Amino acid sequence: MEQKKKPEVNLEKRRGLFLTSGYIIALAVVLVAFEWKTFEKSISSLGQLQIEDIEQEEIPITEQEVTPPPPPPPPPAPEIEIVEDDEEIEEEVEIMDVEAEMETVVEVFEAPIEEEEEEAAPEIFQIVEEMPQYPGGDGALYGFINSQIKYPQIAVENGLEDKVIVRFVVDEKGNVSQVTVARGKYDLLNEEAIRVVKKLSGFSPGKQRGKAVKVWFTLPVVFQLR
Repeated sequence: MEQKKKPEVNLEKRRGLFLTSGYIIALAVVLVAFEWKTFEKSISSLGQLQIEDIEQEEIPITEQEVTPPPPPPPPPAPEIEIVEDDEEIEEEVEIMDVEAEMETVVEVFEAPIEEEEEEAAPEIFQIVEEMPQYPGGDGALYGFINSQIKYPQIAVENGLEDKVIVRFVVDEKGNVSQVTVARGKYDLLNEEAIRVVKKLSGFSPGKQRGKAVKVWFTLPVVFQLR
């Protein structure tokens, strides 16, 4: 059997195109349906609320007044006792008008000129280049001491013995002065040693740089019973 339709108007050829277009349109409608939003009708008017202005009551600010404490009472005024002075001053001070004239002689007071201080005492040396020497040497010195000593009787009776160290100065002329005891136990023996040493004389003076000077001299005096 022969087909009567023309091939140009045959729709079977475009069936695929129509089917695809239909799927696309259906899918678009579904998507629009899902995205479509519906809103409930809201109450358009609930009435108007009229708020009248409420006048706020102004509360006045009150400040409490602080009353200052009363001032302290003034101190009592001192009582002034008025003493009447009945005594009268009879004597009046006379002011003498003294004027210096050309002929007035003014005495000039001259202060006395103080005398120059005495020269300082010469130094007493402990050690010098040439020490003082007794005439005859140390043997003669101790011989003189032993010959002059008188052993105190009380010291003999009590058996007192000692070595008294006597210290004295030999001056520029060889004389002995300032005799003292540097060490000694018993006063009786110390006094006898001083008495004997004071009799010494005739020393050759000590010299420092060729000049005679004062020198301290130490001498032991032995008290021993036999």
